[in-house]
Amino acid sequence: MKSRKKDAAAIGAKFRDLKTTFYSNGKLLLTGEYVVLDGALSLALPTQFGQYLHISPGENKQIHWKSFDSDKTLWFEDVLLFNEIITKKDFGIELGIKNTLVEILHQAFLQNPDFINNSEGYFITTELTFPRLWGLGTSSTLINNIAQWLNIDAFELLHKSFGGSGYDIACAQNDTPITYQLTNQTPQVTSVNFRPDFASHLYFVYLNQKQSSKTAISNYYNKQPRIEKTVTDISSITNSVLKTETLSEFTHLLEKHEALLSKILETATVKESLFEDFSGTLKSLGAWGGDFVLAVSEKDPTNYFKEKGYTTILPYVEMIK
Repeated sequence: MKSRKKDAAAIGAKFRDLKTTFYSNGKLLLTGEYVVLDGALSLALPTQFGQYLHISPGENKQIHWKSFDSDKTLWFEDVLLFNEIITKKDFGIELGIKNTLVEILHQAFLQNPDFINNSEGYFITTELTFPRLWGLGTSSTLINNIAQWLNIDAFELLHKSFGGSGYDIACAQNDTPITYQLTNQTPQVTSVNFRPDFASHLYFVYLNQKQSSKTAISNYYNKQPRIEKTVTDISSITNSVLKTETLSEFTHLLEKHEALLSKILETATVKESLFEDFSGTLKSLGAWGGDFVLAVSEKDPTNYFKEKGYTTILPYVEMIK
């Protein structure tokens, strides 16, 4: 392996001027977490942060892969042989990241085999602009970047390799807030104008508890396989959120949303479990129990959260496109 990496470094210098770059946005789901899987109309927000994918030609029928976090630290590096991608080789539980990457690239190969059949190799580098533990879409931005590179369907690539509703792929592809809905399992994506006058009262707080999307989805289906009435209720809340003009109405809708999901998931809301004394409204985003929450507050809540040990607090305008 060391000799492979040494050879790759030399070849990389040779081809560094032939780089092609792709970029995708990160994501946050303001309404419809979990029930988006069952067809609820959901409001999704592309973020100011995302991920780059840099491609350069290589040799030896292999991909030399490097992934960098937002602080420029290298968090993953390996060499993938073309044959390992074609056969979807399993490297064992200890190499979970490599297995996931091979799975994605294998499914990409099935959609467009030319990228392997007609190539000598690649140097591929990914570069996050957000800390990867934030949960803003490390996987979805990668999948969408690969789909852009190979000119294949990103939603199909997600479905075949990673699973999920696909709202994160829609965010990766759009530069404005969107509504997202699965109709007969087909994504319906609409750009919307959502930059409310009260945006200065909205903050995103990182809970420092990274959640697995796959695990969260599995737990959701174990709780409630089909929830037709709740899907209708959440869709109605999404439509109302888009029309709301006052902070009080907005907070009422978010609290109603939290109560509905709390009942379905049989889980306490984030305010009940962590911030009972917070003088504002809190809304879970994505998988409950981790990643970011939305804090709605008349006053800047930064000091409140920092005193509780939560140090990453971003105003709406710094997070959302």
